[in-house]
Amino acid sequence: MSAPISNVRPEPDQVLVDIADYVLNYEIQSGLAYETARNCLIDTLGCGLEALEYPACRKLLGPVVPGTVVPHGAKVPGTQFQLDPVQAAFNIGAMIRWLDFNDTWLAAEWGHPSDNLGGILATADWLSRTAVAAGKPPLTMRAVLTGMIKAHEIQGCIALENSFNKVGLDHVVLVKVASTAVVAQMLGLNRDEVINAVSLAWVDGQSLRTYRHAPNTGSRKSWAAGDATSRAVRLALIARTGEMGYPSVLSAKTWGFYDVLFKGQPFRFQRPYGSYVMENVLFKISFPAEFHSQTAVECAMQIHDHLKSLGKSADDIAGITIRTHEACIRIIDKKGPLNNPADRDHCIQYMVAVPLL
Repeated sequence: MSAPISNVRPEPDQVLVDIADYVLNYEIQSGLAYETARNCLIDTLGCGLEALEYPACRKLLGPVVPGTVVPHGAKVPGTQFQLDPVQAAFNIGAMIRWLDFNDTWLAAEWGHPSDNLGGILATADWLSRTAVAAGKPPLTMRAVLTGMIKAHEIQGCIALENSFNKVGLDHVVLVKVASTAVVAQMLGLNRDEVINAVSLAWVDGQSLRTYRHAPNTGSRKSWAAGDATSRAVRLALIARTGEMGYPSVLSAKTWGFYDVLFKGQPFRFQRPYGSYVMENVLFKISFPAEFHSQTAVECAMQIHDHLKSLGKSADDIAGITIRTHEACIRIIDKKGPLNNPADRDHCIQYMVAVPLL
């Protein structure tokens, strides 16, 4: 048997082109987006610094080779580490997400867009320290906030109509894609190089959601986003060398992302990229719990106060029935004892019981 061979390179998938044009050319005009990004930066850093109180998080931090200090490298907030941008992105990303308290986006695919700050902050710090050492000006914080807005937008807009969890993929794939695009722009890549970088993110191996669901809920859910945003920095640096990309990575028949991992369905989009996601992102102001459980926890708090007013306690409750939506049941319904601390906010039964007690 023989088959015709074509050496003609396909045109880049429109998804890649739209992302590249957005990060390179779109000018953010929204004052609300910048104000929210500033609040998001403060909130995210607070989440990361609090995570340093937990030995399980701290043990993952630092250089790959102990004692390594990178000249003009990126510093990891709250620690003594000064690392290369790839490892620094992992460190910062793991800190940010460790407690699962950082911002939230709910759509067909949920996630935490501030996860992208691991790659953005590490790259910005490294570029700035290198520039200052060469007698050049550092990046401004406005550039960092702009990168945040654009990473939020890419992750959030793809998430609006496309459910990765329903095909078993973890939402950190969107962290990898968004971080890659923004970091590529920060590194000064041209349009073709940004497209190549983003294609590398899509063709990369993608995380399964195994570690977010019973009976396998585990601590990887706390560092998976750090892994994704650090991988993004690595891929952007690879693309900067002139390494080729894969223009039909999404749409290629049989071997593309859609056919291999998305049941043959192309991505759908509700709106063009702008600043919508940052303007509407959600913060966990009320309770440090998985977002789908927020109303259940609030209800449990009210029941606790009501019981107290009657001179009663949780001991007087015969049983609790939780009626909720399908996504909540799919993600955080867990019966039986908790296996490890990672179950803490991925078990709605636990999250309801705590305020009742």
